[in-house]
Amino acid sequence: MTAKEAFEINLDNAVQKMVDTMQDPIGVNTAERFNLAGCKATILVVDNLLTVLFPGYMGSAPVKGVELATFVQKRLKHAAEKLIEQCERAYRFNCLTNQCEQCDCRLKAVEAVQHLMDSLSVIREVLVTDIQAAYDGDPAARSYDEIIMSYPCIEAIAIYRIAHVLYEDEVPIIPRVMTEYAHARTGIDIHPGASIGKRFFIDHGTGVVIGETTTIGENVKIYQGVTLGALSFPLDDDGRPVKGIKRHPDIENDVVIYAEATILGGDTTVGRASIIGGNVWLTHSVPHDSLVYNEQPHPKVTTRRSQQTLKNH
Repeated sequence: MTAKEAFEINLDNAVQKMVDTMQDPIGVNTAERFNLAGCKATILVVDNLLTVLFPGYMGSAPVKGVELATFVQKRLKHAAEKLIEQCERAYRFNCLTNQCEQCDCRLKAVEAVQHLMDSLSVIREVLVTDIQAAYDGDPAARSYDEIIMSYPCIEAIAIYRIAHVLYEDEVPIIPRVMTEYAHARTGIDIHPGASIGKRFFIDHGTGVVIGETTTIGENVKIYQGVTLGALSFPLDDDGRPVKGIKRHPDIENDVVIYAEATILGGDTTVGRASIIGGNVWLTHSVPHDSLVYNEQPHPKVTTRRSQQTLKNH
């Protein structure tokens, strides 16, 4: 038996074992049923929309001013056609899962995408305030262009704002694929269900988590490693987490949350103009203008020579 023959026998065995595991349909997306198209199609739509929101910056060469309308028309048409297909598939898949036979999934998809297309100008206006907040809030920022081209928070927030419109129209699956794409690229995890106001800035960004039922007001600044999460998960009679309830905190206007702070719970509100210090663990509400911080540790400072002397004695 040659090495090639041995490999083919082993491969056939592996294939059969894999197919045997696929009798359980979880993780198998086949053409025999109305299936989802996969993540890449949605990601292509996101990338197209980013080039419309920031022409000449994200994924496209600089655009001549006289060609802007043509550029936007072409990109939006392509994105809308692809997104209608993805949304229709998501609606149909959801209806099949829930045994619904009454929805006009094509119409719902067209309406959802139309709403998003009509909302893009508003999204762009809000994103401009986010960019301005980054410039005003970061002493290292030298220009708006630098922020758009290099700050991960702008990409993450832009994708979140797109996905949030679709989430509000109850488009299944697609909004979450969009924000998880942003999560993978930037390290910033914003659930599309969160509600976030204007002038939102995430400094550095890595490790930020913002849960589904979080609300964030205007002019809020947070740093890397911040978690706005759930304190606990009420369980149903079968021991599964209850869905669709308020689980995440409310952050009012003009709040600053420093690095690695953790704020948990659906009943937790951080009042207007409060400052939450680094590494704070907060599970209860605080009034407006609060300053929340941990007791300062008392590090002992000595010299390496002193330590060596102590060891020798």
